[in-house]
Amino acid sequence: MIPTIRFAGILLSRMCSVSGSLELRTDLGKKATNLLRAEGKVPCVLYGGKENVHFSVVEKDLQKLLYTPVVYIVKVNVAGQSYEAVMREIQFHPVSDRVLHMDFYQISEDKPVVMEVPVKLQGFAEGVQAGGKLSLVVRKLKVKAIPANLPGEIVLDVTNLGLGKSIKVKDLSFENFEIVNAKEVVVAQIKLTRAARAAAQEGK
Repeated sequence: MIPTIRFAGILLSRMCSVSGSLELRTDLGKKATNLLRAEGKVPCVLYGGKENVHFSVVEKDLQKLLYTPVVYIVKVNVAGQSYEAVMREIQFHPVSDRVLHMDFYQISEDKPVVMEVPVKLQGFAEGVQAGGKLSLVVRKLKVKAIPANLPGEIVLDVTNLGLGKSIKVKDLSFENFEIVNAKEVVVAQIKLTRAARAAAQEGK
């Protein structure tokens, strides 16, 4: 199960709360949008429901949601309505790195969604013991599942991964969710280092 975060009037959390305010937006023009940003707020859009919902949130209230590897379901409460959503897209300023815009996708209990979930490697790989170097090639994988089955992370056991070997998407199978990345994508691999290569040559 993935934790729920609730930002301020919006939401945050799994036992975590954030102060701030969420406001419904009615003026979607460029001038109004720039004014919001000048006030330290971020324009947001919630889509995926019957109609799009435009709102703003104080930028500082997004820190918990943005700067974490954890995947969150966000509870958005605006104009007397409550929605559950996942963060879909974030636009950053190219120079200041401030958040310019955020998109959220509304979810429902029985409707599958696709989200990027962090990958974690576990175990002391055989290839590392033989002198190789373990490399996590893809740090996040796209997962498709109903919200209740979305994992907080994907843990891969690399204990039996040998020198020069890799784990690809096609090698992975899970009961309650599907990985939708291309089947040939390499997720993790054991690279042959110079020392390991030299040792292999000496052993011949």
